[in-house]
Amino acid sequence: MVRQPLTAEQIAAGQRLGVALRAARAGRSLVEVALAAGISPETLRKIEAGRLPAPAFGTVVCLSQALDVPLGDLADAWLADMPVRQAS
Repeated sequence: MVRQPLTAEQIAAGQRLGVALRAARAGRSLVEVALAAGISPETLRKIEAGRLPAPAFGTVVCLSQALDVPLGDLADAWLADMPVRQAS
């Protein structure tokens, strides 16, 4: 299976997600949050920097729990400014 390259919109969405996660982390260390979420600090660093714009759903769920941020808030950050798609 060949993975399609991310679109500009998806990359921008990943950057918004990274900003939201950094803001939610506030005074907590990156290492502390990453370990609480069960991911490596480097993975969290990449997500926050927008270098991993489409993290796995499970990763986002675990970060949501570790940061005590509703999953819907993170979804809203990712979806902001995304074009509305019609159901097929």
